[in-house]
Parts: sequence; structure tokens; C-alpha cells
Amino acid sequence: MIEINLLPGSKKKTRSAGPSFNFGNIGDTFKDLSSRINDPWLMSAIAGITLGAIAVGGMWTYQSRRESSLTEREQKAVQDSTRYASVIAERTKAEAQRDSVQRQIAVISAIDGTRLIWPHVLDEVSRALPPYVWLRSLVQTSAVSSDPPEVQAGVAKRAAKPGAAPAPDENVLSLQVVGNTVDIQALTRFMKALEASPFLQNVTLVRSDVVMQQGKEATEFRLDMQYEKPDPSVLRTVPFTVSVR
Repeated sequence: MIEINLLPGSKKKTRSAGPSFNFGNIGDTFKDLSSRINDPWLMSAIAGITLGAIAVGGMWTYQSRRESSLTEREQKAVQDSTRYASVIAERTKAEAQRDSVQRQIAVISAIDGTRLIWPHVLDEVSRALPPYVWLRSLVQTSAVSSDPPEVQAGVAKRAAKPGAAPAPDENVLSLQVVGNTVDIQALTRFMKALEASPFLQNVTLVRSDVVMQQGKEATEFRLDMQYEKPDPSVLRTVPFTVSVR
């Protein structure tokens, strides 16, 4: 086939097959680049920058992981703290109620403990009283406690006044018995019976005088003694019932 070039001086354009890249020249390119860089300081700077970038990236990754771990632990600790705070509040409330009940029981026990002192004293004195001995008085010689039941129960402290001396022991109940007898041996038996009582102690004859009673000689005596809290083993309790009609 005959082709005629109608445009003299122009060349025929060849159709391009598309972009191409020769991977075989990469090694040669790097070799050529390394041969051109002969400055050791430049190479050190490039190596330092590369190592610094790697170190910064590694530290950032480590810190990010550590931050997420700490955040997770913080959230868990906050949840545990919220849950335990309610438990601690309930426990504190229960302990406060327990202490209040214990104080009330102590006050009731202190009041109830002194309620039956005089019935026991009168019962023991009347039981120990022998024939030919009669009593004229039975009084308390110790000071009456002015402390409130809370102080007597030991759940509160006594308010001390400035410059005041310490108060004596008011828990010891001291008693004095004044009576007459026409038989000195009966007085001895009376004192021994009082001393043998589990509720009385330190029975002491303070004085004895001969007096005239209705034209007859008699011995007037005065005894001092103290109330003693008995051992629980000697006490006997019985049920008390009241029938209601």
C-alpha cells in the first residue's frame, strides 16, 4: 500500500502504549544517590531524624495504650467507690443505731440495778434480827448520787467544775442501824447474821450505851455497814405474773 505524506517536514506520531516504570532501576537509583551523599554529618543527621521519628512514634503508641488502660482503671475505681460508699454509709448507720441501743440498755440497767437495793437491805436486816433486839432507825449515811442515769451507767462523763476536788466514790451505799437490846449476846448474833448476808459487808459496832427503857436497863447500839453487790450465783429470779379480771 502506498502512503503519501501531505505535510512535508512532519514526522509520524507513534501511539504511546501508556506510562511505564522500570523497577529494575530502583537499586541503581539508590546506589547513585548514596554515591552522591558523601557528607558524614548529613548522614548522621538523617539517621538521627529517622531514629527520633521512630522513637516518638513508639512513645506515642505506648502512652496512648497506657492512657486508655489508666482511663479504664479510673472508671472501674469510680464505680467501685460509688458502690462501696453506699455500703459504708449503711454500716455507719447500723453502728450508730447499735451504739444508741447499747446506751439506752446501759441507762435502763443502771436504773434497774438500784431499784431493788433497799428491798434487799430491808429483807436482810429483818431476817437477821434476833429476839430481844428492836430497831429504832435504818438510814443511809453515804451521799445520794446527783449524777444523771447516763453518768451512773458509764455512757457519759461527769461534768467537772473548775477548781473542784474530785468527787468521792458514790457507788458505795453506806448504812447506819440504831437499835436497842436487852441481851448483849443477841446483839452479837445480829451482827454475825448481817455480816453473813451476801448483800451487806463491813458491819461495825460504832457505839453501845446503857440506857433506861420503861424503867429497865437496855443497851442502845449503833452499827455501820455497807451494801455489797452480791454474786449472780446467789440470786434467784422467779416469774412475776398478775392476773387481770
